[in-house]
Amino acid sequence: MAATAAALLSGAPASAQTAGSAPAWTWTLYEGEGPLVLANEVPDTPQLRTTLECEPGSGVARVSLYDVEASAGFAIARAGQATAAVEVRSARGRLQTALRTDHPVFAAFSASGQLMFQFADSEHAVEVGRAALPRLRRFAELCSG
Repeated sequence: MAATAAALLSGAPASAQTAGSAPAWTWTLYEGEGPLVLANEVPDTPQLRTTLECEPGSGVARVSLYDVEASAGFAIARAGQATAAVEVRSARGRLQTALRTDHPVFAAFSASGQLMFQFADSEHAVEVGRAALPRLRRFAELCSG
């Protein structure tokens, strides 16, 4: 399973869907040796929208956004009524930032499954549906220090 998580984090960008078929996006939690990964993906493909990664017990979740039209710099992360200014960097075709799992933004995200990033000229939503909320909460529990 660690090999699967490593493959997810290799930077494979989401690709265009095949004509006439809708991709089956899902949230998958990868546990095992190495980092813990929660991925919004099309299983058995390199298609990714979002990954959350942490070392268990570290208290820090690294968030990667794929196919987002924004530049590195700063963004506002918002969940519920909580906000935080976060530094965003570009790496391997994705935008990355980090959130402490004990921050109110991450707590509100874990509760609702809704996280918004506001960049200088655009916004990007991360949405974890009701069916996947237990996976997000397990991720948060295992990552917390």
